[in-house]
Amino acid sequence: MNFVLAALIALGALLDLVLGVSFFVDPALAGADFGLTASGAMGLSAMRGDFTAFFLVAAFFMAWGAWKRRGDVLLPALLLFATAFSGRLVNLFAVGTYEGWWMPMLVEAVHVFVLTFAMLRWRGRTA
Repeated sequence: MNFVLAALIALGALLDLVLGVSFFVDPALAGADFGLTASGAMGLSAMRGDFTAFFLVAAFFMAWGAWKRRGDVLLPALLLFATAFSGRLVNLFAVGTYEGWWMPMLVEAVHVFVLTFAMLRWRGRTA
């Protein structure tokens, strides 16, 4: 079970790594997949900085936590994805649905579920 859980987290980390690098390399193209359009240099800078940080920090802590089987290391990634999911949930109730609204929420919910499960399973581990 620990191996499967670590593999799931590592796959999630790989997805997040690819997303983070894509925002760093070409924020306009990566942003379009998220329904975002940059407004000049300032918008590209915000997308390149903020989205890259979000996904690469999540990927780093997920990969580290999966490698070491340490639940405590997964907390930053869990907080990032739980916050993102909460924001989307508020938007769902405040604004309504849009085409494909469920896919990013599903990805974030799976992240939250798997990371929470791993944190509970691996709590107390330090190596």
